Amino acid sequence: MGAYIPPGWPAGVHPPGSEDFESTAVGWLLDVVPPDYRLHGVLRRYPVALAALARYHSKACVEGARQGYRTARTELAGVLPPHAIDTVLAAYRKEGARLAATAEAVDLVERALRGEEFTPRMSLPSAAPERQSPEPEGAEPERTEPGRTEPGGTGPEVAEQGPARAKAGQKAAAPRAAKAKTAETAEPKAGGAKAGARRNSAGRGRSDLART
Repeated sequence: MGAYIPPGWPAGVHPPGSEDFESTAVGWLLDVVPPDYRLHGVLRRYPVALAALARYHSKACVEGARQGYRTARTELAGVLPPHAIDTVLAAYRKEGARLAATAEAVDLVERALRGEEFTPRMSLPSAAPERQSPEPEGAEPERTEPGRTEPGGTGPEVAEQGPARAKAGQKAAAPRAAKAKTAETAEPKAGGAKAGARRNSAGRGRSDLART
């Protein structure tokens, strides 16, 4: 079974742990750094040192490309026509992506030269948790009719029932008040009739006495 190659591993470099891994890694790293680095034999003898120099160099290239992209319009305005500045920015974007990929590959090679072993990451599909309902199965939620509220509520139906009940009370009280008034007026009339009858009987008595 061959060694695992992580994503972003540079083409042309043999897998970590293989027989030609170190020699192919040195050749690739020398292509990353400036050509004058080939003059230093110590970098060939100690590939880890070469990888460290390549890491700093590649990161500096990425940062330089980013800074140049940020300031290209202000630095080149008035010197280059607008369409030429747009082309320069496109070149910055393309080369910036390449330099960033190279920096990542240098980091992987350096980690392998230091003895790190790469293993594939197992990503298991996450099972969606079952939704637990706080209510028991088969129980239906309580339904409330539109416009109807619980006792003590202030819904529209309760508001309508108030005036209706007041009107009904007024209608029921009206006959009672009429009867009370009739009784009050009837009592004085009855008293007056009795007093008149007494006066008539007294008058008749006097007249009878006068005749005798």
